[in-house]
Parts: sequence; structure tokens; C-alpha cells
Amino acid sequence: MTTAKPKLLTADDLLRLHSKGVRGELIRGVLHETMSAGLKHGEISAALMALFWMYVHPARLGRIFGSDTGVLLERNPDTVREPDAAYVSAARLPLDVEVSGYCPVVPDLVVEVVSPSDQEVDVDNKAIMWLYYGARMALVINPEPRTIKVRRADGPTTILTIDDTLDGGDVLPGFTCPVRDILER
Repeated sequence: MTTAKPKLLTADDLLRLHSKGVRGELIRGVLHETMSAGLKHGEISAALMALFWMYVHPARLGRIFGSDTGVLLERNPDTVREPDAAYVSAARLPLDVEVSGYCPVVPDLVVEVVSPSDQEVDVDNKAIMWLYYGARMALVINPEPRTIKVRRADGPTTILTIDDTLDGGDVLPGFTCPVRDILER
């Protein structure tokens, strides 16, 4: 007896499902539904998006977006993942390019926040996945014990604590922010 393989979904299928209230990511055509992650998770993501926006927008350096955007990473089968927050430089995706679906390029910087239902190792593995696909920096933020793990495509991993300062390195040159401003809400 053979069992039928499940039909793989496409990025277009995922967009249609989202319009019907289904929220999730596609990993090689398989839907992985996601749930709301809670207030603290949302506040941390929003704080970073606001800080990035205030730095990036006036200088027209690129685009800032949150998890509902989705990033198309591969086709056939399709993979669409959602960073909690992201920055894509204007060099990678010019500001005058209109995009009607998912972000078609891998962000330069992604943020993943550990939620109460997450295992940090799983979130860390997602950050490594972003680097594999071409992100230059991935931040893994853990509200408890109030740390930010900074992973870089071309350098060592650094762990920042509440008394440290996050900087944008060569991804967002000149951007700095006290970790305290991100993690103390």
C-alpha cells in the first residue's frame, strides 16, 4: 500500500491562505502554521523596527519590515520565512522597486526574538538559516536572560548583555543602541 504525498504549497498559495486568516511559513512547500508570540515579543520587535526606521528612513538606506511581510527564499519547492524584524538595504532592493508579494531578496539584517513557546536553540538555528541564505547579520534576542546574540556571516558570534551596546557594524554603519533600550520595556 502506498500513501499519497501531500500536495506542496507555493508562495502564491501561502498568500491566499494568509488572506483567509491562516498564518505561517512555508518550508520547502510544507505549511508550518505560526501563533501569536505575546506582548513582550511584540514590543521587542516593534522597538527594534522603530529604532532601525529612525536610522534608515531619513537617509533612504533601505527598507524595514516585520514578520507579516515574509521573505521568499527559494522556489520549487517554495520556502517563505518570516523574520520578526528585518532590514534590506537599498543596494539589495532599490526603494523605487514596487513589490506586491513577499520580499524577493534576503534581508541584510534579520531579528529573531525568542518567545515563551520557543526553544532558544530553534530560534538560533533559524538565525543560522538566514545567514546561509545570504543575510549578513542575524540577531537572536532572548528576553530572559536579557541577551542579544549577534551572528555575522563573516565574523564571530557575540553575546551582548543589558549593559552592552548593539551596533550595526558594516551592515548598518553608524547605528548604535544600548541593549537596555531594546530589552527593558
